[in-house]
Amino acid sequence: MKKIAVFALMTAASLACGQDYPIRPVPFTSVKAEDSFWLPRIRKNHDVTIPIAISHCYATGRVDNFLIAAKLKPGKFQTQYPFDDTDIYKIIEGASYSLRMFPDKTLEARIDTLIQYIRLAQEPDGYLYTCRTINPENPHEWAGKNRWEKDPELSHELYNCGHLYESAAAHYGATGRRTLLDVALKNADLLCRDFGPDGFAYYPGHQIVEMGLVKLFRITGRREYLDLAAFFLDSRRNGEEYNQAHLPVSEQTEPVGHAVRATYMYSGMADAAAMAGKPEYLAALDAIWGNLLKNKIYITGGIGAEAGHEGFSAPYVLPNLKAYNETCASIGMVYWSHRMFLLSGDARYIDVLERVLYNGMLSGVSLSGDRFFYPNPLESDGHDERSAWFGCACCPSNVCRFIPSVPGYAYAVSDDRVYVNLFIQSSASIPLGTKSVRLVQQTEYPWDGKIVLKVEPAGSAEFEILIRIPGWVGNEPLPGNLYSFADKNGSDLSIRVNGKPAAVQIEKGYAVLKRRWRRNDTVELRLPMPVRRILANPKVKDDAGKAALQRGPIVYCAEWPEFQDRRTSNIVLNLDAPIHAEFVPGLLGGVAVVRGRAAALVRTATDTVQTETDFTAIPYFAWANRGKGEMEVWIPFNSGALRPAGSPANP
Repeated sequence: MKKIAVFALMTAASLACGQDYPIRPVPFTSVKAEDSFWLPRIRKNHDVTIPIAISHCYATGRVDNFLIAAKLKPGKFQTQYPFDDTDIYKIIEGASYSLRMFPDKTLEARIDTLIQYIRLAQEPDGYLYTCRTINPENPHEWAGKNRWEKDPELSHELYNCGHLYESAAAHYGATGRRTLLDVALKNADLLCRDFGPDGFAYYPGHQIVEMGLVKLFRITGRREYLDLAAFFLDSRRNGEEYNQAHLPVSEQTEPVGHAVRATYMYSGMADAAAMAGKPEYLAALDAIWGNLLKNKIYITGGIGAEAGHEGFSAPYVLPNLKAYNETCASIGMVYWSHRMFLLSGDARYIDVLERVLYNGMLSGVSLSGDRFFYPNPLESDGHDERSAWFGCACCPSNVCRFIPSVPGYAYAVSDDRVYVNLFIQSSASIPLGTKSVRLVQQTEYPWDGKIVLKVEPAGSAEFEILIRIPGWVGNEPLPGNLYSFADKNGSDLSIRVNGKPAAVQIEKGYAVLKRRWRRNDTVELRLPMPVRRILANPKVKDDAGKAALQRGPIVYCAEWPEFQDRRTSNIVLNLDAPIHAEFVPGLLGGVAVVRGRAAALVRTATDTVQTETDFTAIPYFAWANRGKGEMEVWIPFNSGALRPAGSPANP
């Protein structure tokens, strides 16, 4: 089977069963990233992150668990958590995406070996959960005496299944080989036998099996997989807010509980709404989304303010120093946002996706690709540093699988419409009904707002190109009123077609260009990128009297190496002071910084005065790459209550 045909077959299977998303993503297999921002990161993920993650899986016993379950070596369950199997599944998923871009015989052989261990560890009826297979009489303390019975609380059996399905779908889509897919289908068939109206009614304690089942349905067209995904969702009731089982999913109206579980469930709901026709899910998703954007999301796109349950806090409770913002939750937010766009065609969902992508998610991995954040705070007193690995390693392995999938979020298609969602220098081959078109995008985004699209249809063809106009161009940092710009952007965006100004209609945040396109037609978009100051809603007490900085999609922070006294906690911004951006090739891999003048507080035994100082802010995603020290996203601004140095003391 030719690799290029696999995703087409997957889509055809789901379409043969009736419904689907009204908008379809252009898969990563059809998009070639060629830019100076994402391509090096995808390469770094291939060269560094995936290999070190595999090494950690061997060193920590994660691979041994499969070998022992397969009776290839003696021993007991080697690791701390029953969900540690999923780290290998996620790494295989990421490697599958990556191998499509960077053929690598060594990595391919390592992945094939891991898949073989998984195949051998699977029990004859399809069950795959190494801690029980190794010792069925005394499995992990989080697992029940019988299969499945503790999943809503602890066991993660169904969570493991979900990541297996996600991995198998990615491996099959990238390679066309069924080695892991057959394992996943055998396991999914077991679930269909064990669960349902005539079987177990347990719901997954940690959601993702719903998303995975829908992916298997897309590949096979087997309705029972889709029905089981909906059954798991509809089984949630009379449980805990922690895992979103407190109410039937169709009656939920706000994000609560564990943030990763929540976003995975909302993504599964969107899949079921699109594929199985569940309008009641759509109403719930709209309500939950609106509530999140109103009072529970950080300016970086991070979600999940509290560490205790790794999840959402009360409305407007968004601490900076103790912000949790798990890296996995940011990845889950991308999944959910993308699905909401596919359902609606509304650019605001991609606006949120982009903010998470460049800020809340990307901060989770170091520039070197080998160190990670689990939480992503917006302020540091100097004690935070990245880790090489974690006992609970969900975040590093999630980074492995997510980074190489980024090109798949750039474009989408519907009938005679092509959506340009992300501005990444790339080329994409896009099927458009009976036609096809190749788009070539040239840009230095996110550092520059100039984007040039070369349109190359197969012959002349009439269709629409919809180009997202980011909300921050129109003076909206995020949808809703949680954040606002302190100033209004006076610059206008510019759109030209073949060098001439284009009259465009704006629809749901997209500039709609409809014409008969011919080969070598060009569209030039110029997005204004002034440095902007952001204020939070007054109800967010932790941000009162403070401002954040943004340029384009990038949120900035003050970090200790840029200041003579190595402190950021004494910096005070002047909201009216001139401030500008400057690209520095040798800093942090090449970034645009924000420069200007600010006040520095000097505290003595009897007084506090302020002096002027040079001010430099770096992109938030790049902090904690130069050692431990202070950092702030939200910086106090001068309200006039403080006096300049040398002025008379207050009586």
